[in-house]
Amino acid sequence: MPKYYFVFCKDELLLQRQDDGSYTIPLQEEPPTPVKPWTTILNVTPIDGIEVKTYSVDSPVCASQEHKETNETLEMCPLRQSYYKLPYPLYLKAGKCAELLYWDRNTKFCGVCGGMMHFHTDISKRCEMCGKEVWPQLAPAVIVLIHRGPDEVLLARGRSFKSDFYGLIAGFVETGETLEQAVEREVMEETGLRIKNIRYFDSQPWPYPSGLMVGFNADYESGELHLQREELCKAGWFGRDNLPQLPEKLSIARKLIDAWLEY
Repeated sequence: MPKYYFVFCKDELLLQRQDDGSYTIPLQEEPPTPVKPWTTILNVTPIDGIEVKTYSVDSPVCASQEHKETNETLEMCPLRQSYYKLPYPLYLKAGKCAELLYWDRNTKFCGVCGGMMHFHTDISKRCEMCGKEVWPQLAPAVIVLIHRGPDEVLLARGRSFKSDFYGLIAGFVETGETLEQAVEREVMEETGLRIKNIRYFDSQPWPYPSGLMVGFNADYESGELHLQREELCKAGWFGRDNLPQLPEKLSIARKLIDAWLEY
């Protein structure tokens, strides 16, 4: 039976171009690339009853001469950019596959005794020495759109941003915190502002590499902007008529902003 094969080379995903110019994931009985004896092929939850497999290759498929005959419809694409090419369910599944491969690479040895870890189920490993079991773990993070009245929101440019777009205040949840407490803390740490009326918006898998973004709206309460310079280089209040460059459509930050713009 045909299976979906999600094949990665580092952070790039193998796509198949169809006759109409759209893209999909290779769906076939055998792997779309040669598989070495030591390659680990992971089983992933099916899509609409179709089996899903994922594995990594050492070099991009389209750059390899041994794949020359099959390269006409295959191309590598960064996982983030695949959002704009794949149907959304396949993009989501690609993210899960990337997270599982990342987890597999980083759990070869036991963190307790140093023994070898072996698969116990499709999503768990067990140490051959002490029996410790591990599962894929997520790093939850919060992100918030802060409103000042009906017509202004706070946008910020992080120091790690690769282009000149503005995003939202965000950060990882710490141990012992609720999501709402994490929102308050991150806003205070990064901007010096107090907020109120924190309300849940939506959540989003963020496989870069293993995140879960939880989005909120909140209202400005008090304070003046004092940026945490290690995290932010710019921030300010913006209205609908003077917005800076915004985040990509794939991000929950953009979804929060778009929801405000459409309100």
